[in-house]
Amino acid sequence: MNPYIAYCGLDCEVCQARIATVNHDDALRQTVAKEWSELNGVTITPEMIHCEGCRMDGVKTVYCDSLCPIRQCALGKCMETCGACDAMETCPKVGAILQNNAEALGNLKGTNK
Repeated sequence: MNPYIAYCGLDCEVCQARIATVNHDDALRQTVAKEWSELNGVTITPEMIHCEGCRMDGVKTVYCDSLCPIRQCALGKCMETCGACDAMETCPKVGAILQNNAEALGNLKGTNK
């Protein structure tokens, strides 16, 4: 599986935080921090926007690194992604992502080209 596919099936290659990190783009970091702060109702600063990908070695945002329940569950079960888990279809942790993102589900099922 593409190593940039996150445990939940989202594509880290198109994540604005990853793009800002690999391109050293401070303006994009500011944009992402503002957007994510508004979406999540918390303060996220541009300095927090550093991520190389959920399953990649290297830096991750605080949320992705230690707070994301999906990532923590998959790591705890030693799963490559949630796609390897028998409970994926009924899992409430990854369900919120999969219900709203057909591409993520396709990534986990291996049906996207």
